[in-house]
Amino acid sequence: MIDRKLFILAHQIGCHKFYSIYKKLIHSQWKSYFEQKKDQEKQLRYMISYAYKNVPYYHKLFNELKLEPNDITKIDDLEKLPILTKDVIKENWGDFKPFNLKTMKYYVNSTGGTTGTPFKYRLLKYDRFYSGAMLYRGWGYAGYELGDKMVLLAGSSLDIGSRSFIIKKAHEISRNLRKLSSFDMNSEDLLKYAKVINSFRPKYLRGYASSINFFADFIRKNDVEIISPFGVFTTAEKLLPKMRRNIEDAFGCDVYDGYGLNDGGVSAYECPEHNGLHIDTERSIMEVVDGTGSQMNEGVGSILATSLHNYAMPFIRYDTGDLGCISEDVCSCGRDSRLLENVIGRQHVGDMLQTPEGKFIHGMFIDMLFDRVDKVTEFQIIQTKIDKIIIKIVPKDGFDEKQLDMIREIINRKSNQWSIEFRFVDKIERTNAGKYKFIISELI
Repeated sequence: MIDRKLFILAHQIGCHKFYSIYKKLIHSQWKSYFEQKKDQEKQLRYMISYAYKNVPYYHKLFNELKLEPNDITKIDDLEKLPILTKDVIKENWGDFKPFNLKTMKYYVNSTGGTTGTPFKYRLLKYDRFYSGAMLYRGWGYAGYELGDKMVLLAGSSLDIGSRSFIIKKAHEISRNLRKLSSFDMNSEDLLKYAKVINSFRPKYLRGYASSINFFADFIRKNDVEIISPFGVFTTAEKLLPKMRRNIEDAFGCDVYDGYGLNDGGVSAYECPEHNGLHIDTERSIMEVVDGTGSQMNEGVGSILATSLHNYAMPFIRYDTGDLGCISEDVCSCGRDSRLLENVIGRQHVGDMLQTPEGKFIHGMFIDMLFDRVDKVTEFQIIQTKIDKIIIKIVPKDGFDEKQLDMIREIINRKSNQWSIEFRFVDKIERTNAGKYKFIISELI
């Protein structure tokens, strides 16, 4: 009870509406899809009107298309608008700034791990906490309750721009969790992680799909004793069936996959029936469209996102870069939301780099490192030998080569035996399938 109260208090301090939002979401998960869609379209009309009046880009776009805000009143009407890409946002960055931005509390976030292209965007503080409430509701499908013990195996412990030790511990205590780094996972680290889990006895484990799968491999191959949590939540990467089985065998519990993006606000979570991921409707509109941009009710298509609460930077028909398979099936759990059977096109950010000392470094480490580098169009990391790393960079005009020293220094903290070579290139080559890989390991 104390854990739950402290958990809620910590979130209420950040946003006094957090708990009221959460309670409404718990109720709305049982609404019919007709009711969910009706609520979505009401919020969509408000967002469209706001964007037209306050965001220069959308005002110009509507005028060019000879549209008025009242022409977009339903989800189907979104097809009247073009698909929004990262490149369009970058080229029109100034026009995406709302006139009333100074009156808002917001964060400047950065993403690009799945594309290798740094991309910054604004996220309204309210929307961020809305996202957290939706995350907790999604975990709730598996039985999670606010304040339950959890261990995170992900990038939370990264020492790049990390919080102080005191702030980190306060965060762990107030949220009843423990953070384990997925960026350093040699045998010694993983044994320590097992001891932390056995001592802390979390109800849930959460982390990058590849990291938890890697940990599961270690547990099974070395007969490491580990308590069974109530469930494992995977995120950030595509969860393959083989990975799911491996994790379930190692930890002796069900695995629940999730999908979510803050840039656009789409999210979906798996319930115990494992029929797919329930698509959230309160924070955004998710479209799955074909090659012409037409909405699909079933089948594989591109996932588009329209944010419903991020007034600091509205995303309307934003191309997430992911492919998803949407289904017309209804889950037997009683929730009437649409189902995302699978996220197919999510890029793998979980490729591991290996140090000469035998450590494994999660690929997300490099991604977060490049969040601090200015004027880079794209980058790619290639490990050619156990002690050799090549970093390809597509620089923009004005790129400061002094940043290379910072990159080398931080990477060498993980291994000072790595030889790092920088190469400036005009473009990063794609695979035969047209895919982009920001990490390539040539080690056998």
